Amino acid sequence: MKLLIKNGRVVDPANNLDEICDILVENSKIFKVAKNIKIDADNTIDATGKIVIPGLVDMHVHLREPGREDKETVATGIQAALCAGVTSVLAMPNTQPPIDCPENAQLLKEIIKKTAKANVFIAGAITRGRLGQELTDIAKLKKEGVIAITDDGVSVESDPLMLKALKGAKEEDVLVICHSEDKKLSGDGQVNRGIISTRMGLRGISQESEYKRVARDIELAKKTKAKVHIAHVSCKESVELIAKAKINGVNVTCEVTPHHFTLDEEAVLGFDTNFKMNPPLRSKEDVIAIKQGLADGAIDVIASDHAPHTENEKEIEFERAEFGVVGLETELAAAITELIHAGLFDWPELVRKISYNPAQILGLKKGTLCEGSDADIVIINPQKEWTVTKEKLVSKSKNSAFLGKTLKGVVEYTICGGKVAYKG
Repeated sequence: MKLLIKNGRVVDPANNLDEICDILVENSKIFKVAKNIKIDADNTIDATGKIVIPGLVDMHVHLREPGREDKETVATGIQAALCAGVTSVLAMPNTQPPIDCPENAQLLKEIIKKTAKANVFIAGAITRGRLGQELTDIAKLKKEGVIAITDDGVSVESDPLMLKALKGAKEEDVLVICHSEDKKLSGDGQVNRGIISTRMGLRGISQESEYKRVARDIELAKKTKAKVHIAHVSCKESVELIAKAKINGVNVTCEVTPHHFTLDEEAVLGFDTNFKMNPPLRSKEDVIAIKQGLADGAIDVIASDHAPHTENEKEIEFERAEFGVVGLETELAAAITELIHAGLFDWPELVRKISYNPAQILGLKKGTLCEGSDADIVIINPQKEWTVTKEKLVSKSKNSAFLGKTLKGVVEYTICGGKVAYKG
C-alpha cells in the first residue's frame, strides 16, 4: 500500500525541515521525503497550500475507560483525537479501577487492542488506589507496558513517600508525572483566589498551592535525579521555578494546556462550569507568563488534559460541578489561533511543543517525519475557521471551554500507521 502526499509545506523540526515537498508512505512507514516524488501510488493526496506535520502526541488524556464509559471510552476518545490530528495519547490512570496493578493495566491493554484506532500508551498510578499511602509496584507496571506513573488528579502529599517513588522510578527508568497541588493550601477552592473569587463569593485556589508543591517536586527530583514532568502548569511562579531548575541541571520538564494560555479567570464570572478546571484559570499576568514560557523554552509541551464529564456532573451549581474540560478536539486549533496567528510561534516551534517534545519525554519513536519512522501524519488547512459547538464535538462528553468560539486551523487528514484514519 503506497500513499503519496504532494506539495504540502512539510514541517519537521527534528530534521530542521520546513519546505514544500512530498511524502511517500509505504505500508505503515514513511519511505521518502523529497521534492517531486514521481511514483504510481495507491492513494495520492494534494496538500497544496496545506501544512503537513507529524501526528500530535498528547501526553495528558483521560479516556475514563474502564469504569466511566458514560463519560468517554477508549473508542470515542480516540475518534475525537483523530479528528484533531492526535495520533498518540498517554492515558491517565484515574479510571475505575485505577491502573495501579498489572492486572488493571492488562485490562486496559485489552480494551485498547480491541477498540483503539490510534496509539494509546498507558500511565500507571504512583500509589495504590491513588490514595497516597502505599506505592505501586513500578517494576511490575513497567513490565506490563506502563511508560509513566502519576496520581494525576491528586498530588502525593507525603514527602518521604514521593521521595521513595522517585527513587523507584529512577531505578526502573520510568517518567514521573506530577500533579503539583498542596491540598492543605487549595482546600475546597473552586476558582483562582483573588478579586474574581471574592466577587463571585467562591472559595479560591491560590497560586501558592501549586508553586510550593512544584518547588517540592523539583527538590525531590534533584535529590534522586529522576525524570520528573510537571503537569498542567498554570501560574507565573511555577514557570519561574521550572526555568531555574532546568538551568541548574534538574531533569524536569513541564506542560501547559490551551485553556491556560488562551483564557483567564474572568471567564468564570458567568458561573459557566465549562470554565471550572483544576488548576483553575488564572490571572492575566499568569497567562502572559505562560505564553512567555512557551516562547522561551521553559515550557516544553502543550497537552490537552482532556477531562470528559457528563452533563449531570457539569450542568449543576458551580460548587458541585466536577473540575475539568474536554480538549482533544480543540488543542491544535487553539494553539494555531493563539500562538501561530498571533505571531508568538512559528510552525516548527508549535510542532516541537505538540508532537516532538512529548514523544521525546515519553521515550516514544513518534513526533517526527524521518524516513523509516511510523507514518503518523496530519494535513492542516491553517487559515480555515470553524466554530466550536456541541454538535461538532465527537467526544462523548461536550464540556468544552471553547464552546461558541471561532478558531483557525482545520485538520483535513489524519494518517495513523500509514492509513487514513480521519478525513475532514
